[in-house]
Amino acid sequence: MPSHDDELIDNDQDAHAAAPHAAPAGARRRAPVREGRINGQPGFVLHSYPYKETSLIVDMFTRDHGRIGVVAKGAKRPTSKLRGVLQTFQPLSVSFSGKSELRTLIDAEWVGGMLPLEKAALLCGFYLNELLVKLLARDDPHPALFNHYVSTLNELTHGEPAPIALRKFERALLKETGVAADLTRCTTTRAAVEPDGLYVVDPERGARTAAAVESWPIVSGKTLVDMEREHYADPQTQAQSKQLMRFLLAYHLGGAPLNTRQILIDLMQL
Repeated sequence: MPSHDDELIDNDQDAHAAAPHAAPAGARRRAPVREGRINGQPGFVLHSYPYKETSLIVDMFTRDHGRIGVVAKGAKRPTSKLRGVLQTFQPLSVSFSGKSELRTLIDAEWVGGMLPLEKAALLCGFYLNELLVKLLARDDPHPALFNHYVSTLNELTHGEPAPIALRKFERALLKETGVAADLTRCTTTRAAVEPDGLYVVDPERGARTAAAVESWPIVSGKTLVDMEREHYADPQTQAQSKQLMRFLLAYHLGGAPLNTRQILIDLMQL
């Protein structure tokens, strides 16, 4: 006789009850498009937590279907092939089915080809995952962001300075979710940003000339141009972009705290 854990979750109401989640503050929702069964989809585990006695609910980031939630039935059993596969930062090929918001995981296979994250890089990886969970709406495909995520993990494992890798990813995430303005043009004058000018960035509109007194971070025009071009060699660009992205992310998260960000700040001042 099948156990409770092996029963299908077959309607949206049950799925919502099993995995409640707040709508991402900065995400732009689209009408979800769900298919009955998907095979061999590239994906990564973002987060997982226990469900009933032997199963897991897994938040995944997939290339063509965006962030999805799946039930991995029996994954906590010692004999389950999923037990050692559903690990963060490991490239997977996943198959799943269902039309509700919470799908059923059919299979997951380790693809390989990536070095493991270690030490500070591992904490940076958890920071990336937390950003994706909190800023991406479910069932909103972002294949370009998926590729950027893979590139960022590889950069971290190959010694790219963490502050630079994180800034590039943060900027890409805001662009992909539709909340990042062009930093190279002043919104009040429509003129190009002057490298030697001083600016603030309105989270809803973009860059404008800084006033005498500002409550928002003031950055140089050069920093804004460097960020748009992903040039972070200048120490001033690194310092100012850190403060600016912290401000913009806090705004689009609606004040929701980032636990891994605070740990990074405390340990590494990233």
